[in-house]
Amino acid sequence: MSGRIYLGELEELILLMVALIGADAYGVSITKELEEQTGRVITISAAHAALHRLEEKGFVKSKMGGASMERGGRRKRLFQITAYGRQTLEELRDVRSTIWAQISTT
Repeated sequence: MSGRIYLGELEELILLMVALIGADAYGVSITKELEEQTGRVITISAAHAALHRLEEKGFVKSKMGGASMERGGRRKRLFQITAYGRQTLEELRDVRSTIWAQISTT
């Protein structure tokens, strides 16, 4: 890896979900996709805390979406993976693949 990248398991999973969902990723869609993909249930507050950390580290960026009637006129914060976030996921995948390839299957 090019540098030391520290991501907790939840942060990595959240980042993967943002990459999977695309530009329309927001707290609820991320938690739902995470549950569908992994069976893991997390609270919306845990997702928002992880998203905040990911944004501080430069792995995601966010913007406010439009207000909607179903949200009582409130706006959603939409998240998108950055180039740095995608590169980080690729590096983490490569490291894991290299290690798995070295584990004996017997």
